Amino acid sequence: MDFGKQALLIIDYTNDFVAEKGALTTGTPGQQIAPAILSLANQFLDNDNYVIFPTDLHDGVDPYHPETKLFPPHNLKGTWGRQLFGDLETWYQEHRDNDHVYYFDKNRYSAFANTNLDNYLRSRQITNLTVAGVCTDICVLHTAVDAYNLDYRLTVPRQAVASFDQAGHEWALRHFEQTLGANVTD
Repeated sequence: MDFGKQALLIIDYTNDFVAEKGALTTGTPGQQIAPAILSLANQFLDNDNYVIFPTDLHDGVDPYHPETKLFPPHNLKGTWGRQLFGDLETWYQEHRDNDHVYYFDKNRYSAFANTNLDNYLRSRQITNLTVAGVCTDICVLHTAVDAYNLDYRLTVPRQAVASFDQAGHEWALRHFEQTLGANVTD
């Protein structure tokens, strides 16, 4: 069965969202998914598929950005907090020149909002997305909903997503499967 070309979206896996001293950290749940994310990145690249890093970017405290009222400053341009977490930063630096690795800035929860992601995927005939990263119930969720609405097939590996809200995490996993028709894998 042909599933078309595939891409792995590693969403917001940065120090601010994952490291112990991150500004908006998922803490241990986010840190525990690091091996699964690295394994997926290697599998996708080894199989001539794409590894994409939609990464939250803020320039400071923007009084007009809706997140300013909801969250502390995070993923600020040029800071340690915005770097990819742990070994994923090293992986990215080693593979960044590969034309199947794409890192881009996003300024909303969804990786599709205000970005060229849909055009990037369609121009490469990518029809299947595996979504990983943080937070399951915020940026991963909003990206998955937009992907569903754009007719992409979705896979969400349970061991490669995390949140600082366990109830929200579990709800989002059910939503991916029951409402978006995603393949939620163990």
